[in-house]
Parts: sequence; C-alpha cells; structure tokens
Amino acid sequence: MPELPEVETVRRGVEAFAIGKRVTSVCVRRSGVVRGDVSAMARTTLTGARRHGKQLALLTRRGPLACVHLGMSGSLCVHHAGEPLAAHVHVVWKLAGGGELRFRDPRRFGGVFGFADPDALHAARWSRLGPDATAIGVADLHRRLRATARALKPALLDQALVAGLGNIYVDELLHAARLHPLTPACALDRNDARRLVARMRPLLQDAIDAGGSSLRDYVDAGGDAGGFQARHRVYGRGGQACRRCRATLSVAPVAQRTTVWCDRCQPADECVGVKPTHRPGRRGLLKKDR
Repeated sequence: MPELPEVETVRRGVEAFAIGKRVTSVCVRRSGVVRGDVSAMARTTLTGARRHGKQLALLTRRGPLACVHLGMSGSLCVHHAGEPLAAHVHVVWKLAGGGELRFRDPRRFGGVFGFADPDALHAARWSRLGPDATAIGVADLHRRLRATARALKPALLDQALVAGLGNIYVDELLHAARLHPLTPACALDRNDARRLVARMRPLLQDAIDAGGSSLRDYVDAGGDAGGFQARHRVYGRGGQACRRCRATLSVAPVAQRTTVWCDRCQPADECVGVKPTHRPGRRGLLKKDR
C-alpha cells in the first residue's frame, strides 16, 4: 500500500498540475530517503509522469529524473509555495510560478531515486519488474505462473512476476476470479489465466476511477482520500458475509500477509495447510455458480 491504482491516481494528478513547468530547485530535507542525484532536475522542465507497477517517474526535458516509491505511507502532493510544510516532508521540487511537489513519508519505507535518464532508470530498477498488471497478456501471465511452485497469492504479489499488485488487489482479484489464494500457481491452466486477466483490468480501472483505496495514509496528489475501500468485496472483511454468496469470509495469513477469501466462491479442493480463523459451514460452489 499504495498499490497500482493509488500510484496511477497520483501520477495523473501530478501530471495535470506539474507537466510543462520548470523546476527551479530541488530541496532534499532528509538525505537518507534519497539515492542518486535529484538536484540535477533543477533548471529543467518536467515533461511527463510515467508509472510502472507501483513506481512513479518524474521526467524532465534534459534527461535527469526522479523515481518515486511511495512505500507504505508515502505521498507525492502538489502545494502552493508558502503553505506550511507538514512533518516528514523529505523532498520538495519547487516549480516556476509558485507551485511545489512534496514527497512525504512518515514511516520511511519509500524513497526517491535520481537517475541521469530513462535508460538508467530502466537498467537499475524497472528491468527487474514484471509486466505492468494493466498490460500483461494471457499467454505471458500463464507462462509466468506455470514457472513457479508457489501458491497463487504470493506469486501475484511478486513484483518480478507482475508489477503493481499488492495485498488489497490480489485478494480482490482472486475473489473476482473464483480462485483460492493457496492454489499452486503452476496448476493454473490457460483458462484460469484468461479469467485472471479478464478480471484484473476492470478491477484496477474501477479502483483508479474511484481514486484508489484509502485505509491509513494514502492520499492523491491533491491530498484527498480515495473511495474504492467502500467497494472492497473481501479485503479487510474477514468474518463478515461474502457479498456474492453471503457465506462467512475466511481469514488467515498467507505468505505472512493477512488474506481474506470465500470458501464457497473460491473452493480449495487441492489446497492444504490453511487454517482460517473464520470458516463457513459449507464448502464448494453453489449449484447456480458452477
């Protein structure tokens, strides 16, 4: 958290506010959160905001750029010059005309990375990521899943396999696709991969349209909370009724992450080793859902 929809929402807000504006200076207020030289962005013009997975890049006309990773509690917000600085603002890009971009990260799990140009960013960071979750195809996802013996949830959380998904949207995606989180990834067939891709893109787009999910710290570039958390079907709802079939949602740690699923909608016929703290009385799909 933030995941792909939240970072994409921030990207759009930053792009609408800052692209085409000249960076007059870059103020690093806490050096420990910065890697590389972001001061090289000064005295050049912002030309784009690009995203891959959960990472955001601020591009400039001359080449120097900043890659922003929001981590657990980070935000990148637009401000007018002269507005009081909040606590934990670590980097400020001052723009011509009086605007500012401020990177804030109270828990410091995120960071800002300076690069000389997009090729350097790709070589150092983005080449290690899998395809973006909004763009991955069925054949590619199937090939990547079949290559790992991990359970489905930790496989989809792996940014080298597919970039952008985190705990929230993996739980939501697996419920939408009717797949149990402990299903071995290598056991999925082409139809399973097709079902995942078919539900992945609309889910992420709906979350983007709602401004992302705000659970603790996340805000968009304008400082506003998202609204998709009100539409979560399983995430954070362990022990409550499934919004599809009304069975009680199960919850247990999977890959050290709290995981919620519906045993009725997401049967675990081949899965072993999970001990949910909540379990509905009946397993398997309803006849009407088969």
